[in-house]
Formats: sequence, structure tokens, C-alpha cells
Amino acid sequence: MIHAENCSSKNHDSESKSHYETPALSELQRMIWNRGGSDNHVDQVWPNIYLGDAWAARSKAVLQSLGITHILNAADGPYNINTGARYYRDMTVQYYGVQAFDDNSFDISIFFYDAADFIRKALNTGEGKVFVHCAMGLSRSATLVLAYLMIHENLTLVEALKSVDSHRGICPNTGFLSQLRALDIKLNNEKRGISAF
Repeated sequence: MIHAENCSSKNHDSESKSHYETPALSELQRMIWNRGGSDNHVDQVWPNIYLGDAWAARSKAVLQSLGITHILNAADGPYNINTGARYYRDMTVQYYGVQAFDDNSFDISIFFYDAADFIRKALNTGEGKVFVHCAMGLSRSATLVLAYLMIHENLTLVEALKSVDSHRGICPNTGFLSQLRALDIKLNNEKRGISAF
């Protein structure tokens, strides 16, 4: 019996993606609750994608030392981390701001594709390094990085969570996790050729 399972383990990896089902919200929460937040202001969570907090966003020296070329602020606006493109005018960076609030009822999903496209275009320049941040680098910014990994890197939500969380303890709020879960179901259905209707 054990021998038979070992023989089929090679096929299991390819089959596991085709049989992947998006976990329940409670299971997704358990995946990220077993770790605290990061002790660092900024962490590389994917090749040339850095996730961080407001302190790192305001430290031009840190951003320059990392070679950051693109900044995605997931907490843009006067009531958040109000840096904006003008703050970085003396640096050679492209700036994209998303005015999101870290609130369970906030619909961050409306920014998933635009933010993911901004990250993809930055990475496709060949030398692009993207810094994605919010106030703490745990919820809003992490959610947008996860969406990018799902949309453009073909990762499932579970794979994206494990990948990012292995480099920086993240904690998207319940509402954001639920919206990522809906995206995961949509993308999974598209891969299988199942209509959303």
C-alpha cells in the first residue's frame, strides 16, 4: 500500500492543481494566524517584489539601497500614508497609489487587476524592483501582492499565502481574505473552463 502511494506521488503534484479547491475562509485564516508580523520594515517576498511598511516608504535611502524602481502604495491618500509621486520626485521611480482602508468592509478587489498589472509591467522592464507598502505591510499591501501572484504568476491562493508568508508574516483582514478567496475561485474556474455564470 505504501509502495503504491510512492509510485503515484509524481502524478499527484500535477493532479493536485487540477483537483485544487479553494479552502474555507476559516482554513485560510488558520494558515496566517500561526505567525506574527514581520520584525523588518521591508522584506523581499518574491523575486524583485518587496513588501513593507510606512517607515520604509518614507526612507528614500532604504529604497535607493534596494534599487527600487516602482512603488505601489496601498494606503495612498490624505488619511493614510500620503507620500504620493511628489514625495519621490527626486528619485527615479514610478509611483502608483491605491486609496485603500484596512477595514473588513472595504472592497479592495476593485484594485486587484490594476495593481497586478502595475507590478507585472515593472517586473517586465528587466531591471524593475517593486516596493509595495501600506502602514504596516501586513494587510492591504500583502493583499495586492497576493492578488498579483494569483493573477500573473498562476499561483493558487494557498500557494501565494505560503510563499509570501514564508518571507514576511502577513495578515490580510477577514474581508480582504474573503475577496482573495473569491478571486481564487474565479481564477480556478477559468483554468478549468467553467463559466462564472
